[in-house]
Amino acid sequence: MLLATVVLFTAQMPVASAGAQDAYRQAITLAAQGRNAEAVAMLAGAAETAPGVWGERMRVAAQLLALREHQGVNLPSADSLNGALIAGYAKSHAVPAPAGGRMAGVLAAIFPGAGHAWLGRWHDAGTVALMLWPMLLLTLWAWRRGMGPLTVFFALLTLWLWSGSIFSAVSLAERGALEAYVQWWQGLWQASGLPGRPW
Repeated sequence: MLLATVVLFTAQMPVASAGAQDAYRQAITLAAQGRNAEAVAMLAGAAETAPGVWGERMRVAAQLLALREHQGVNLPSADSLNGALIAGYAKSHAVPAPAGGRMAGVLAAIFPGAGHAWLGRWHDAGTVALMLWPMLLLTLWAWRRGMGPLTVFFALLTLWLWSGSIFSAVSLAERGALEAYVQWWQGLWQASGLPGRPW
């Protein structure tokens, strides 16, 4: 009887491991498609029944995917091998600063092209200046000459271009911060030693 129990138990181990491996692969595929919330839910559910090392991998992977989803910085605990590898990476690679879109927007609102220059995007700053400064001058010229409808037209066109340059500066700042975070997070995933690439 004891022998039959041992044989059954050892026969079930590879099946459970294979099932856990498939569930993990499916979750990583979902994450690669941008479906992080579904991947996290699948990993969290499968981690409860997965044997040993697969359960730990699933828990850490779920935490890392949730971190990416919310652009957080709360790392998994370092009490497992994967957690220790993650902690080592985080020590030597600082988390990127959050988006500085507000400052770029304020500068772009005060002086056309300044927001792009603050971001180091000199070509874009020059383009904004070449579009906006002539329009400002045309608006002032039409206003000084008393050309009512033409002044209104130039003023509206100038405001439209100026608001677009402010939006552009803010968007570029936020996109740059997001790209920096995603690169940091990808390095974090690779350093963790988890199998698969969820991107």
